Amino acid sequence: MNIEQSTTQSDGYTEEQWQVRVDLAAAHRCAVMHGLHEGIFNHLTARVPGDPDRYYQIPWGTHWSEVTASCFMEVDYDGEVKRGEGIVERSAYCIHAPMHRDLATAEAVFHTHMPFASALTRLQDQHIKPIGQTELGTMMRTCYDEAYDGPGLNPAEGERLAKVCGDSTIMLMANHGALTVGRNIAEAYDRLYYLERVAQVQLYAMWTNQPLRELPEPIIEKTYESFRGERTRYGDKSNAEWHFDALKRVLDRNEPDYAN
Repeated sequence: MNIEQSTTQSDGYTEEQWQVRVDLAAAHRCAVMHGLHEGIFNHLTARVPGDPDRYYQIPWGTHWSEVTASCFMEVDYDGEVKRGEGIVERSAYCIHAPMHRDLATAEAVFHTHMPFASALTRLQDQHIKPIGQTELGTMMRTCYDEAYDGPGLNPAEGERLAKVCGDSTIMLMANHGALTVGRNIAEAYDRLYYLERVAQVQLYAMWTNQPLRELPEPIIEKTYESFRGERTRYGDKSNAEWHFDALKRVLDRNEPDYAN
């Protein structure tokens, strides 16, 4: 869905602000489509373009299947609603506001309890194993939080998580769930999607009770170098943007109201 297709609903927003709203609504709908959601729980948020002291959050009680571009509240880093209407869910604010504030590249912060990644976090060893190419691409961006201490109902938890995350863009949170950050919504969703696929494949492989075929260190380093270097770029978009644009076309066909 492009900006021009939804001009009626975008009155009062800049083009960039409206596009971020459309993309964030699409991410919620895609999370339902891919089974990454928990109904009204968990949180996908994004900074408000042009106003870096605010981020977008859905009103408490909104099911992810009914999220639209116009439904988002603008919430500041003190937890006050500055635009829109609704209740600010406490853990969303306490986790996401500090991360948006403290991490320069965290334009989007996505936190879910998606099943396969969350299953990994319930294991004594929650680490992703070097058993395939997609796993390596995910591993090199992943950090691990080993210090679960109950629900995140204090902003200090978000500050702690921001420090754990650092320069990483994917986090597995022991006994809890998963979190991704991105310079845009496409990056954050792409990382969330492939993290879940990596966790699913690893668990399937582990369930066979056969030894895992782990890649040797030289191949791991060679692959890391390839991923760190110049990757083939098709046109003026990243792979994550190509992926997310394709997902939005699926939504445009099946549930176009997300962009309202």
